[in-house]
Amino acid sequence: MRRTPAALAQELAEAGVVGLTIAWADNNGIPRSRTVPVDRIEEVAQRGVGITTLFAVFDSHDAITFAHEGLPNASGDVRLLPVLERATALAGQPGFAWAPGRQLTHDGSPWPYDQRGALEAQIKRAADAGLEIKAGYELEFFIGKDGDGELTPAHDGPAYSPHALLAVDAFAAKLLEDLAANDLKIGQLHAEYGLSQLEFSLEPSNPIKAADEQLLARQTIHAAAAEYGLKASFAPLVSAEGVGNGWHLHTSVWRDGENLLADGGGSGPSGDGAAYLAGLLRDLPAITAVTAPSVPSLHRLRPGYFSSAYSFWGIENREAALRYVPGSELLGANHANVELKPSDASSNPYLALAAVIAAGIAGIQEGLELGEPIQDDPGGWSDEQRAARGVARLPATPQEQEGALLASQRVTGALGEELLGAFLAVRRSDAAWAADKPLEEVVAAHLWRY
Repeated sequence: MRRTPAALAQELAEAGVVGLTIAWADNNGIPRSRTVPVDRIEEVAQRGVGITTLFAVFDSHDAITFAHEGLPNASGDVRLLPVLERATALAGQPGFAWAPGRQLTHDGSPWPYDQRGALEAQIKRAADAGLEIKAGYELEFFIGKDGDGELTPAHDGPAYSPHALLAVDAFAAKLLEDLAANDLKIGQLHAEYGLSQLEFSLEPSNPIKAADEQLLARQTIHAAAAEYGLKASFAPLVSAEGVGNGWHLHTSVWRDGENLLADGGGSGPSGDGAAYLAGLLRDLPAITAVTAPSVPSLHRLRPGYFSSAYSFWGIENREAALRYVPGSELLGANHANVELKPSDASSNPYLALAAVIAAGIAGIQEGLELGEPIQDDPGGWSDEQRAARGVARLPATPQEQEGALLASQRVTGALGEELLGAFLAVRRSDAAWAADKPLEEVVAAHLWRY
């Protein structure tokens, strides 16, 4: 039974919670928030908290761009309402609880710049077509210290080794404890390949819950790190030359309890599952303009870095931008999913999922055909070989990304005219800021934004 706002406020107060943090992600993927005293929860559940409309046009560096004609000045407020059914008392911050927020107009109607609303619309579109989407994130992040601009890694590897975790043993144990207490179910935790990098995967769920949990997981990680004098960074690049952090997005599409991505006999999905994957592949350049949108994102998507620089799909191919993960006799057919690798923390998780769902559903509705998988690394091929297999480089500049996004009516339609305009204004502001700066400076400026 769902708790009333008054009952929730009483429960939190009795647990020693004094403040509820209402969080959302802006168009750079950066979490923003308002915190209210617990004794205001009942009021805020009805009326929300006032926030400026200009959060829609904050860029990655907290500059405000007025280039979007829909938000041309500092006039205007909207209401931020907590989604109280997702309220969580934070294990790592005992005085606080957390809840995601939705942004509404003063009269309580949908605000076209609300990213959560854009995802909800795509979930409804899928449901109207008799389809259900499941989604889950893998989170990679740097853990260490920052003193006078000098990074100190918390562990020195080896990659994937239990020896690496010995250096962060207490933090890792606390993190697992806090994740469980915050009702975040994960598959595993390990030391990854990058500089002092860790990774865990969140359990798949419905897309709204997956996006909410991505934000809550960030808060949980940051709090656990702070307790041990550490800092976490989810930035696409930690150093100019490193492999960087991806937040790989896994999705599957279901009808009447059947996973449409279930393996069609060792060669990938068939039928509508293949059409879903074909829809993602068709719109992949536009999707990545949403899922890997920052200037550091573009530098992370380099050939040979397992970050997927080319537009193609493969079966369990870690260089593929769309990595199909089949089911098996051990795991079951319903384990099948597709992993979008060019995705990182600079993307808004609600918009990322909205773009993916829109493209995939369109593929099913249009009956798109899926070409053969590629099990090699096209980065080592000649231009002629790539052209023969229809493999193209993903957009490598902000201008190329914008062009790819605007070329897809499916992805732009998922954002809507107003939100698209604000998103592009922010991207242009970021690109202009970075245009005359060396990569090292750009990477450093984004490092602790996430």
